[in-house]
Amino acid sequence: MIQSLLHLLYPHVCENCGHDLTATEEVLCISCMRKMPVTSFQSVADNPVEQIFYGRVQLQHAMAGYYFARDTCLQHLIHQFKYGGRRDIAVYLGRQLGLQLKQSSWWQKISLIVPVPLNKVKQRHRGYNQAALLANGMAEVLGCDVSANALTRKANAVTQTHKDRLERWENVAEVFSLSCPEKVKDRHVLLVDDVLTTGATLEACAHALQTVKEVELSICSLAYANR
Repeated sequence: MIQSLLHLLYPHVCENCGHDLTATEEVLCISCMRKMPVTSFQSVADNPVEQIFYGRVQLQHAMAGYYFARDTCLQHLIHQFKYGGRRDIAVYLGRQLGLQLKQSSWWQKISLIVPVPLNKVKQRHRGYNQAALLANGMAEVLGCDVSANALTRKANAVTQTHKDRLERWENVAEVFSLSCPEKVKDRHVLLVDDVLTTGATLEACAHALQTVKEVELSICSLAYANR
């Protein structure tokens, strides 16, 4: 009876199709979840995400969970957790990433998840870092530690939107620093972000993490925007 009352007050519906969710479903119904554009990059050597970083940063592995496209369910979900205050969606998608990663042959090597830090002004306004929420969701599935403060932003770079690859790199090259070297030393770190385009932000974060020589690094992005 209580569950029925809560359902009336707070409708539990699929974020994509609007149909009621069952007790075992969360955010998306099973039908819509099956339609999500999964990449399966976690099981593909030399996948397109790994190729982005060739010659730019030394990585063990790199992957993205989904292909990004405009006017899709995935874009709606990302918009909701970045601008609509829907922390639950970010954590949910983080868990889905964790489940995908568990299908790989290398996930057990990961001992620490580090999210890309958010611009301080944006984080104060938003109230949270969406990459950290993704990392928390992944950690629930993988059983890894999360260090949300391992990396810091030294400056507030302007938005990356509408910048080409060189402009994005110049915009973030000196922005990130490693605040807790002892946390990443002798560990296999998984660097996590929401959307991968040119890879400039992740590359800059990777270089900051690799100022500690005794660190192995892999990258995971929620979405891969192939532009």
